[in-house]
Amino acid sequence: MKLFRLYKRTLSSIVLFCGIAGFGFSEASGKVSSASGTNLTQKKSGQNDKSGQADEAVLFRFKFKKDDQSRVLSTVEENVYVNGRLNHKATILNRISSVVTDVNKAGDGKCEAVFMTSESSTGSYGKNYVWGQEYDSIFTRSPLGKYDIDDIYFMPTVRDVPLFPENAVKPGETWSSEGHEAHDMRITFGIDKPFKVPFNAEYKYAGKEYDAEQDKTFHLIEVKYNLYFESPVPSTALSGEDLNYPAVTMGHSSQKIWWDNEKGMIDHYSEDFRIVIETFYGDTLSFTGTAHAEVQEFTRVSTEENIRKIKDFVGDSGIQDIDVKKSDKGLTISIENIQFEPDSSRLMESEKKKLRKIAEILKQFDNDLLITGHCADRGTKKNQMKISEDRAVSVAEFLSELDVRNPNCIFTLGKGATEPVDSNLSEQGRKRNRRVEITLMDK
Repeated sequence: MKLFRLYKRTLSSIVLFCGIAGFGFSEASGKVSSASGTNLTQKKSGQNDKSGQADEAVLFRFKFKKDDQSRVLSTVEENVYVNGRLNHKATILNRISSVVTDVNKAGDGKCEAVFMTSESSTGSYGKNYVWGQEYDSIFTRSPLGKYDIDDIYFMPTVRDVPLFPENAVKPGETWSSEGHEAHDMRITFGIDKPFKVPFNAEYKYAGKEYDAEQDKTFHLIEVKYNLYFESPVPSTALSGEDLNYPAVTMGHSSQKIWWDNEKGMIDHYSEDFRIVIETFYGDTLSFTGTAHAEVQEFTRVSTEENIRKIKDFVGDSGIQDIDVKKSDKGLTISIENIQFEPDSSRLMESEKKKLRKIAEILKQFDNDLLITGHCADRGTKKNQMKISEDRAVSVAEFLSELDVRNPNCIFTLGKGATEPVDSNLSEQGRKRNRRVEITLMDK
């Protein structure tokens, strides 16, 4: 049974999206009123924030700026139960890269995003994340946080959270607004559009909170909502073609959002959640876990200037069989004729020496890395794919050992022999096709 595959929660899409600006703010005073779609409740009087300063009303807004770019990473630790039994435990990494393509006069931001979900495997130097399924999405979001998105897009999962009131909010004040979760159930249940589960979210502005590790003060917003949704009986059930379709979806989510006052954007957030799905067949699926996420600004590196600088470094260092180019995901350094020990994915010492030099280049940039393995067209397709995946992992682990990146910023992908750069009919061509590509990711 693969029912558990329906619920890979892309939590970072909840609050840290979209655009570098994230949340904007201005401080104001005066009467608090309700916004469209929200219900704001006055707090009890006499409260101060945690820094001991007088209450300050804050106006929460998304502020979008054309061409702003961001990358969000969220890590989910999840336990999956099927009919009361533990099915598996998973560490899921959600990566979102976004760009604001347009902003209208009302301040609504049009965003284009790529969502990727990956589950981890554990290697010699810790966890390694295999590049997973990608979802493209285009949507518009208002300054208050309201989404406008077509049903052809399955991401983000959680929508209209946060949704802010129109007026400023003081510490201790609360408000509520409607939102919904949208799930991809095409494979498991044959539902060809996002499966939407509505909820009512309760918000509280908890005030300012000092983060000693970062030596910064953030605005803390708490969000909670419960889920309970009874699905209509599917038409396939009426025709006798029953699907194991969700009958009831229920659960809860409790989130904390830390907002950077100076930058006008979310810094990080955390969540505890539990989701239970009961199907028309009587199966029960339960997903419980925690999540945390952070947003990071990044600059595109695939410029002609950077390509030239890296080529010059490679030439000056005497590194052989290296190609540097712009690719569809960023700036790619291709290591051709890469040598491994016979019938294994263990790097030869000569290649480790080469990678130590390349590590000097990679440390000059902050972008995530995608390590892609390729091989010559020899042996079965299955073996080709496995060896290309294993060799990509081997390079990723060695770069982690060199402290080039945190392991959750290095992704691996195996392509087998599907993307040759030369003919497989000659030994010279096959040597070029046995390669590993290291991409500094622009998106």
